[in-house]
Formats: sequence, structure tokens, C-alpha cells
Amino acid sequence: MKLKVQTLDGKAAKADIDLNDAVFGLEPRADILHRVVTWQREKARGTARATRERGDVARTGKKFGNQKGGGTARHGNRRAPIFIGGGKAHGARLRDFNPSLNKKIRALGLKMALSSKAKAGSLFVLENVDLQEAKTQALKGHIGKLGLGKKILVIDGEAVNDNFRKASANLVGINMLPAVGANVYDILNADSLVLTRAAVEKLEARFALTGGVK
Repeated sequence: MKLKVQTLDGKAAKADIDLNDAVFGLEPRADILHRVVTWQREKARGTARATRERGDVARTGKKFGNQKGGGTARHGNRRAPIFIGGGKAHGARLRDFNPSLNKKIRALGLKMALSSKAKAGSLFVLENVDLQEAKTQALKGHIGKLGLGKKILVIDGEAVNDNFRKASANLVGINMLPAVGANVYDILNADSLVLTRAAVEKLEARFALTGGVK
């Protein structure tokens, strides 16, 4: 699949890029994408810390008063929730979210997410995103020339360009990741996916060498 490569200021680059059909030319499947997104969001959830209930606190279980004649309720131990230091009544339970998903399915999901953007015409390839100065206004003008949507995901190569990162920090709707951080949820959540030439090379090499994702 051949795709036109542009520069950051909206001009055509010297050479187009030939995208690998094994990565960018698959037919997206909703069930695979749903499984990967569900797994990814579940992995992002923190483990809830359990509260100590009546059976978990270390307090005496000995009856501390007479059954009758004391003028108080007939309590059997100090672990009751009404006492200071007693167990929590109906407290939070431990919920540990640790889902698993086959590495091949995760790799296939990422390929299909990239392919879905290419198929929809919302995949853009830039020569690079290097900025001479970290100027937000200048970057806003460049993005306007490219004609991208409101929510933009920019994926760079080995590392994120520092000036671009600083300039985009004050622009709403722009998210930027290195190639190693490419994931299904962020790709599908963006209106437009912008890859640099280095990012394309990194992503294609990632699948060619390992056949999957970590």
C-alpha cells in the first residue's frame, strides 16, 4: 500500500512510503479489537484495597460485661463495628483485576487498529515532526494545514521529539507517543493517526522481528 508522505508544514515530501500490507492492510475485526481494548482497560484498573471486617481485626472476643444488670447492651466482643477499633461493616472487598490475553491476539489487534485507520483514510504519514522552536502557535498553524481532526494521535520513532511535545502541550486533543507505546485503545480513540516515517519503520520492524508485542 503506497501512501503520500507530507512534511509538517503540509507540503509533499520527496518520496512516498510503501506500507507493509501485513501490518497496515488487514481487514479489521470488531471482535478482536473489542477483546484487546477490554483487556487494555482492565489492565489499567488499580487493585482495590480491602478494609478489615469483623473477622480481620485483632480484638478480644471475650464477653466484657454481664448479660444483665449493667445498664448497657449485651455485647459479646469488641470486634463489633460500633466500637472504636472494631471491624468495618460491609467494607470494601479485595478486587484484583489481572486479565490475560494471548500475545498473538494483542499483536493482531494492533495490526487491525492500524489497518482500520488506513482503510478509513485517517492515517497520515509525515517525514518527521521536528520543530526548530517549541512554539505552540506555529504548531497550531501546521496542524491546520494538514487538515486533521479534533483528536489526533501522533506516533514518533525511537523517542518523542522534545520541541513538538512542548509545543503540543497547550493544544487540546493532541496526544503523542513513541513507537514502542503504540496501543489499540489510543489509536481507535483518535480521529486521525499521524505516523512519522521513523514510526512506520519501527512498527513494521517490531512485528517482523518478534511477531508480537510485549
